[in-house]
Amino acid sequence: MNQAHLLPVPDRIEAESLDHAVELFFEKEWTDGLPIVPPTEERVREMLAGVPDRDPEEVIGTVPPRWAEATVQICAVNAVMAGCLPKYMPVVLAVVEAALDPAFNLGGIQATTHVASPMIVISGPACAELGINAAYNVFGQGFRANATIGRALRLIMTNVGGGRPGEADLSQFGHPGKFSFCIAENDAASPWEPYRVEKGFDPEDTIVALFSAEGPHSVTNHVSTDTFGIGQSIASCMSSLGSNNAYGMGEVVVVVGPEHVAFFATEKWSKDDLRLYLYQKARNPIGKLMFERRYGSFYNRMWPKWFDRKRDSEEVPVVVRPDDIHIFVAGGPAGRFSMVVPGWGGLGGRSVIKKVRMSPR
Repeated sequence: MNQAHLLPVPDRIEAESLDHAVELFFEKEWTDGLPIVPPTEERVREMLAGVPDRDPEEVIGTVPPRWAEATVQICAVNAVMAGCLPKYMPVVLAVVEAALDPAFNLGGIQATTHVASPMIVISGPACAELGINAAYNVFGQGFRANATIGRALRLIMTNVGGGRPGEADLSQFGHPGKFSFCIAENDAASPWEPYRVEKGFDPEDTIVALFSAEGPHSVTNHVSTDTFGIGQSIASCMSSLGSNNAYGMGEVVVVVGPEHVAFFATEKWSKDDLRLYLYQKARNPIGKLMFERRYGSFYNRMWPKWFDRKRDSEEVPVVVRPDDIHIFVAGGPAGRFSMVVPGWGGLGGRSVIKKVRMSPR
């Protein structure tokens, strides 16, 4: 195994050419498996110009499990490598601040055998200013801001935190979101107050919310003509026995597509109405969770005490409380689809929200 990346990294590395620099980063395992943009001094200075009010030596925090310091400048280096534009830097720093909040438990995410990866959801007017996609293909390719902001976090987790596959990162499978997992809330398509307002921020603010998440699971329903059928489809996806949430609870992200949310708007369902509906319907009986006691009786220690474990018919919700269901509207206008993004479960820490400190113009 190549141990070069464990040695102190010099401030400057000489490369004969662009191609040589790219290959050198592969050799040192300073990349995510894709080619990087070489972080020359000029490029790093340009990136730092995106946050002129931040001291390059400011320490955002230490990144587990290596516990090396992530300074503003080091974040800028990795943002260059990811292909970010300087104007993305305020968002990148807010994302790093959220990831390094102790409540998020990034150390656990870096080391778990589960597929969990940080999922970034950005809410606010800066999304339009920066070109962060909230519509067509919101979880997919094609948009520089989404791709590179998420990738910058992953490179920081790798290069500063040491989260390399087979070493600190022991995920059995991973998922494509471990390259980049960044979406935006689609305010224009939503009949509800934005997530940032729901969480106590002003409409003019831009925030980042970070979740420990599996890959997104598609919810298709082209048949129902009311809210109950669509809600039932979402709840069914949420309560899959293969999901960590079925046993470990934790948090769930639900991304409602514009065609689906139109039914909720027509029938005047609030976001809380949908949240409470899903809390009631996304459940499994304890007997089913124990495979009808085929393997004996067992109980998950994450389940609250108020579950009656003596009744096989006792219904266990996939989250402890309704507020653990986080609802966003996003995606393109065509297609009766929504998405469920299961979480890591109760061991996975909590979601974290940080306000983006937009740089003065």
